[in-house]
Amino acid sequence: MKRVAGIIAGAVLFGAVAGAAMVGVNVAAQRAGFTYQQSTDMIAEIKPQENTAAQPETSGTADNSSNTSIRIATSSNITGVTDVVKNAMPSVVSITNMVKYRQNGFSIFGDYQSYETEIPASGSGVIIGKNDTELLILTNNHVISSSESLSVTFIDDETLDAEIKGTDANADIALLSIKLENIPTKTLNAISIATFGDSDAAEIGEQVVAIGNALGYGQSVTTGIISAKNRDIATNKGSRTGLIQTDAAINPGNSGGALLNMKGEVIGINVAKSASTDIEGMCYSIPSSTAKKVVEKLSKIETRSEVSKEERGYLGVTVKTIDAQTSASFDMPQGVFVYKHTEGSDAKNDDLHEKDIITAIEGQGVTNFNELGEILSKYKAGEKVSLTVQRPNGDKYDELTVEVILGSAATSSNTKDGSGSAGTSGEKNDPFSRDYDPNNGQNGNNNDGNSGNNGSDGQSGDNGNINPEDIIKAFQDFINQYQR
Repeated sequence: MKRVAGIIAGAVLFGAVAGAAMVGVNVAAQRAGFTYQQSTDMIAEIKPQENTAAQPETSGTADNSSNTSIRIATSSNITGVTDVVKNAMPSVVSITNMVKYRQNGFSIFGDYQSYETEIPASGSGVIIGKNDTELLILTNNHVISSSESLSVTFIDDETLDAEIKGTDANADIALLSIKLENIPTKTLNAISIATFGDSDAAEIGEQVVAIGNALGYGQSVTTGIISAKNRDIATNKGSRTGLIQTDAAINPGNSGGALLNMKGEVIGINVAKSASTDIEGMCYSIPSSTAKKVVEKLSKIETRSEVSKEERGYLGVTVKTIDAQTSASFDMPQGVFVYKHTEGSDAKNDDLHEKDIITAIEGQGVTNFNELGEILSKYKAGEKVSLTVQRPNGDKYDELTVEVILGSAATSSNTKDGSGSAGTSGEKNDPFSRDYDPNNGQNGNNNDGNSGNNGSDGQSGDNGNINPEDIIKAFQDFINQYQR
C-alpha cells in the first residue's frame, strides 16, 4: 500500500509540475508578444461529438469565451430552408389565366362543329416592386399569353384582377400590374417585395429552393441544388439560352415562380422542365441577371388596356409567323415576316419594308403574329409605334428600328370579319394560308377561312378540304422568291 501511495503521490507531483510549466510557457509567450488560437480543424479534433459537417466552413477565429462549448462563427445571412420559405412566400403569387379555347370536331351525326370556351391555366409570379400607382409582378410570358382575363392570388388568399403591363416573348418574361388602390390594406401588410440576388455568382452544387403554384393547387415548395449553368434548351416556342439547371422539382403551374438561394434571394424565374419517362430532375430557370434587365425595360412602359376594334390601329401589312422550325430550316430570324403592304391602307409605314422580320414592338419582344396582335390591340389608329426589325442584307440580317403611324380599320384591315386584332392578317392568297388559292380565285374557291397568319393556320370554310400539294408548292415558291 505504501508503494501504491507513493506512485500516486509522484504522479500528482508530476502533473502539478507539468501544469505549472505549461502555464509558465504560456505566460512567457504572451509577454514575448505571441498568442495562440485554435483552428477550426483543431476544434473538430477536440470535440468530435459536435456535428461539424452541418456547419459552414469558416476561416475565422474560434470563440473561446464560453467554458461550456466552442462556437464556430457563421454568416448571419445563411439560413435553413424553413427560414427561406417563411421570408420569401409573401412575395410569391399564384396566377390564373382564363384562355379562350376553340374546339373543332365532328358530332356523332357526322356534322362538323366548332365552338369556343374559356379554360383556366395556372402559373406563378414574383412581386418585384411598385410605383406610385401600381404593384408590379414578374412572371413568364407563356403564363399570360392568349389571356381573356388574369387574376392574382396573394399569400392571404386575396384574389385580384391584374393587367399586362409589358411582355418580352423572346426572353419569356412578362410584367403584370395591379392598381394599389384596389389592394386591401390587410393584403398590403401581408405581402412583401422579393429581394433579387446575383445569379452570375451562383455556383454549381449550391442549394436552392423553388416556390410556385404547382398544378394550380396553391403555393408549394421544393428544394435541390444548381445542377448546371448557361444551359440551352429547345421548346416548341423556340430555343431558350443561358438557363440555370436545377433538380428542384418544377411542375406545370410553377412557371413564373421563384428560384431562391439560401440567403432568400431570387436568383431565377422558373420556366421549364424536361419531361420524359427517361428523364429525372432536369428543370430550368431564367437567371435573375437576365430577368432584371428585361424588367427594367418593361417597368417603364405605360400600362394599357385594349381599345375597341373600331378605334384599333393597324400596321397595314400582310404578315406571316416565322416559327422556330421555319427559322431553323431557312436560316431566318424568328419573328413576324412582312409579306406585303396592304393596298389602300392609310398607315404611314414606308419605313417598314417587305421581307422585314418584326422582332419587337415598343421594346416588347414578339415571336409570332398573336403576340404582335395582342400588343397592337392596345393602340389606336393615328398613334406612332416603334418596331424592331431584322432586315436582310446579303447573307445576314441587320437590326433596325423603324416607326409606323398606325392606320384605321376601314383601310388597313383585310380580314372579312375584322377580327385580326393586329391589323396584320393576310389576305386569302397568303401562300401560308390553309385556304390558299393558287389560281387567285379563278377556280371558284370562295372559302371564308382565316389567312392563317396567327401562326396556327385557320380552318377553311369547307371544313379543311384543301389540297396539301398546293400548300407545299406555295410555301416553296414563296421561299424561292424571298430567299436571300
